[in-house]
Amino acid sequence: MAHIELGNDLPGIRGLLAYRPETAGPLMGLAEVLLRGDSSLSRGERELIAAYVSSGNDCEYCAASHGASAAALLPGGAGQVEQTLAGAACDAPVSAKVRALLEIAGQVRVDGRLVSDEAVAAARAEGATDREIHDTVLIAAAFCMFNRYVDGLATPVPDDPAQHAMSAAHLIEHGYQIPR
Repeated sequence: MAHIELGNDLPGIRGLLAYRPETAGPLMGLAEVLLRGDSSLSRGERELIAAYVSSGNDCEYCAASHGASAAALLPGGAGQVEQTLAGAACDAPVSAKVRALLEIAGQVRVDGRLVSDEAVAAARAEGATDREIHDTVLIAAAFCMFNRYVDGLATPVPDDPAQHAMSAAHLIEHGYQIPR
């Protein structure tokens, strides 16, 4: 049960967005640009970064929902996502570039000041562009905010993984629209 009366039964951030629609637009606009907008990183890779940060923050709702989206978009599916979320960035079953970006995202998750020249140089050495590094840092920072928003108000989390898969299919098809 959420800490406040939301006036709806929607899980996770969806309930919060419906509760305060005037903040939903900017928040979902940011998610749309970061996770679906123009980028040399695939949508699956960006969803994986969001899920990785959320998992590290122990945000069950965001880790599950963005993990389901990443699983639907990445060639390795759920197994690839589960392995990535279960281990350290250096062990993730993704390209070396994405592993280096996950390392940066993990540092941002803990404290943005932990991102070092060495971590950025390692990402560049694996082919990451400045834009990819920028977007990784912004995705990680934004998901720290989203995670704290969802967990800070104790929003409900669906028990059934099929609900996350269904939500992922909707996100993939329609994007990050404001819930009605």
